[in-house]
Amino acid sequence: MQDTITARLETLGLKLPSAPSPVANYTPSLRAGNLLYISGQISKTADGEAITGCLGRDLDVQQGVAAARICALNILAQAQAALGSLDLIEQIVRLNGFVNATPEFKDHPQVINGASDLMVDVLAQNGRHTRAAVGVSSLPAGCAVEIDAIIAVKQN
Repeated sequence: MQDTITARLETLGLKLPSAPSPVANYTPSLRAGNLLYISGQISKTADGEAITGCLGRDLDVQQGVAAARICALNILAQAQAALGSLDLIEQIVRLNGFVNATPEFKDHPQVINGASDLMVDVLAQNGRHTRAAVGVSSLPAGCAVEIDAIIAVKQN
């Protein structure tokens, strides 16, 4: 039987990719007590397609939202790999969103809403979280968005 979060993903027409492998010397996730830390996930899909470019120059807000949604799916894929079941997620505690943007770009929060909205759609109230949305001059692989997460895990 599928866990209820996986069933909700299917109902929403979303498919989790395999958890992306790290590209440098770090671990993709680390559990400390009841907190699961997920390393930054970039806007790269399982098939290697990436939303790349700079918001305010190459991409518009809706393309940034799509990039943030990919990051959120990668975060959930990492959580699945670390926990074995998404039903062990008690709460998304924090998302830190980084937007590759021009200095003039001002819509970072709207871009990161792509990830925030997905978390709430999938996890309901357990997907509500604190967050930061900041602009940066570049991101790994030229990606448009990178997001990391802190997730509270249910105690066994």
